[in-house]
Amino acid sequence: MYQKVKKIVEDNRFQNFIIALILLNGITMGFETSAVLAEKYHSFFEIFNTIVITIFTIEIIMRIYVYKKSFFTDMWSIFDFIIVMLSLIPTSGGFEIFRILRVLRLFRLMTVVPQMKKIITALVNIIPGIASIAGLMTLFFYIFSIMANQLFAKDFPQWFGTLGDSFYTLFQIMTLESWSMGIVRPIMEVYPYSWAFFVPFIFLVTFIMINLIIAIVVDAMNEINEKEEEHIIEKIEDNENHLLAEVQKLQNDMKELKELIISSKTS
Repeated sequence: MYQKVKKIVEDNRFQNFIIALILLNGITMGFETSAVLAEKYHSFFEIFNTIVITIFTIEIIMRIYVYKKSFFTDMWSIFDFIIVMLSLIPTSGGFEIFRILRVLRLFRLMTVVPQMKKIITALVNIIPGIASIAGLMTLFFYIFSIMANQLFAKDFPQWFGTLGDSFYTLFQIMTLESWSMGIVRPIMEVYPYSWAFFVPFIFLVTFIMINLIIAIVVDAMNEINEKEEEHIIEKIEDNENHLLAEVQKLQNDMKELKELIISSKTS
């Protein structure tokens, strides 16, 4: 029984079925956002959602049965378990707010699609680096926000009247959304040399900081790829060693057989 369940859980066809079910569930959730379709096919959507969560629950139970304690030591398995448990929360009797949690099932694609899992793993690994860059960016924002408040608050209080306003305006400038025609050029009509404040800010925060984040992500992806390559090479070497051992054993058997034949002829 155990081997049969394990074979099903680890079968690629079963994994592909789960992926297809998640995608199909995502499509139906999109259809439910249409008031017309939600009213017309309400019963179908409810039945389908019940079938989906039932299958997901059975899958989780099967995986727990196969992997036992090791299931709860794997981050991805725990993530799947939490998503399924949230889906089991009733959506009636005062729990209607939890209905929106059903869409979290789509996050399971991250655990069943290898490439997505690789990317998420890379992002988790770079959290310390991202946190350091985020702290540095916050420092830049804080310094520039105080400067902007002192320089431009008098004539442009809607953008730099408070520290919070300055933060938000500089964040908009960082995203390069209407930063020139919408903000900087109107300020330059009053303060002609204000470009000397905004251009260095954009250069530091938008170009340098964002590129640092990209560099950390790329480096993390390369590190994961290198580990995968090392694992593949180790597996190939193990297979080669096993093959060589089998060949050596076969040669010894042939040698013994040859000696046996020769001894039988001489006798």
